[in-house]
Amino acid sequence: MKKKTTKFTDSLLTHLGLAILSGGLLFFSAPGPVGFAPCAWIALVPLLFVCRRCPDWKRAALLGLLCGLIYYTLLLYWILIVLGTYGYLSWYISVPVLLLLALYMALYIALFSAAISWLGSSFLSIWSAPLLWVGLDYVRNFFLTGFPWQDLGYSQYQFPMLIQAADLAGHYGLTFMIVLANAFFLGLLQRFGSKAKSSFYSCKNDLILAGAALLAMTGYSLIRYMTIDREITAARTVSVGIVQGNIPQNEKWLPGFQAQTIDTYIALSEKLLALHKVQLLIWPETALPFYPMENQLFKQLIDRLVLKQQIPLFTGAPHRQDWQGVTQYYNSSFLIAADGAIMARYDKQHLVPFGEYIPLRAFMPSSIVPVVETMGDFTPGASSQPIRIGDLRLGVLICYESIFPELARRTTNQGADILVNLTNDAWYGRSSAPWQQLSMAVFRAVETKRSLARAANTGISVFIDPLGRTPVLSPLFEPYQAAADLPLLTNKTIFCRIGHLFPPACLFIFLVMTGWVKKKR
Repeated sequence: MKKKTTKFTDSLLTHLGLAILSGGLLFFSAPGPVGFAPCAWIALVPLLFVCRRCPDWKRAALLGLLCGLIYYTLLLYWILIVLGTYGYLSWYISVPVLLLLALYMALYIALFSAAISWLGSSFLSIWSAPLLWVGLDYVRNFFLTGFPWQDLGYSQYQFPMLIQAADLAGHYGLTFMIVLANAFFLGLLQRFGSKAKSSFYSCKNDLILAGAALLAMTGYSLIRYMTIDREITAARTVSVGIVQGNIPQNEKWLPGFQAQTIDTYIALSEKLLALHKVQLLIWPETALPFYPMENQLFKQLIDRLVLKQQIPLFTGAPHRQDWQGVTQYYNSSFLIAADGAIMARYDKQHLVPFGEYIPLRAFMPSSIVPVVETMGDFTPGASSQPIRIGDLRLGVLICYESIFPELARRTTNQGADILVNLTNDAWYGRSSAPWQQLSMAVFRAVETKRSLARAANTGISVFIDPLGRTPVLSPLFEPYQAAADLPLLTNKTIFCRIGHLFPPACLFIFLVMTGWVKKKR
């Protein structure tokens, strides 16, 4: 009878501890008040070590599931605020919803861990981790309508000199490099910290190639940063103003507060225009808490601000219209010209599941429905065409749309020379979510090399330049107004030209590699 190993590094308790450690480090790398981005570059080292030491892939899958549950439960805790405070759901419904979503997200890490364990010391195994991680991130981007919230690359949004490679392969390229760095560091530890030179990580060619790839990415980002910085200096600019009304979410849709909301936004706008001459004024998502075509307050707004100040206004508002006898509701934005005419409307295309529509509504329990009752059940828009105002073309992203790279890429390819993100992050309260959503908006600017103006109801409102720099951030839950001259770049990046070829290529290469290993065995 064979004796079971008693090595400390192979014990179940050690494996559990290391999986938990990876989950915690992943959380601490995410944007937010406690975020420390450098953690991302080592966060997966404990989990990868466990995957290599596990006696079988099933244990590795369970350990990956544990790591993912810890990470995503902590990362997405703000869902309790959304569902409990503003969705009016009881804790015994909100908590299971959070745990179910965290479980779904954790399944991807469980699959990742199982596959890495199964591959073992196989061919090119330093590269298997980033290939599979990015491939799974890509699947999560579109599976079940997609929920690509806070992919690992977004953690680095505060380091513009490091993230410019996103204009090659999108944020997935940076995620790839982060996971590769984790595998690389584990390789160094095992090569120089272990007497067992037969370890698969002792293949120094893989380590040299991985190190070269990391250096090449860093070098490209630095060179690209300096190049684009020079282009920004020479580019023409447009003067834009943003206003943050800080309207409480629990008052926003009450009819008695509509006039007060408009008064607040007009007063903040007048204060801004008294100090800055801007070419376009931007208000947040649903800044007008009524249907503009049906409310007298809309005409008052045009008279008191637009015509008086002779300033174009771009603002969010709900919209409804009848189509074949059915009333359709839209989360929209309107461009009002300086002469008071409505020049264009954009309807949000990618709606929030269980926030703006209920998937498979007929099969859902009635207790879920109150989540959307205050906003309605919306119809998705169908066009990504930029909105024209003079020679300026606005690519519009409403709230949740800023987390989908393809939407920003599509509108840029159709001619947008500036991106505008209207959002209402009041739903998140004073949580980490506004910072997480900001980090994803930063990458939309870097990927497309377009300036981005972000107007949020309660923050974070900000101007982002094509390098992802955010000089001044608005405070959360305070009225705010600001103006800036945004550079207008027109060249299309490689990412804009080829789109997301990189992540499916990663998944394809991994599957081919897996097939080769299986055949060899």
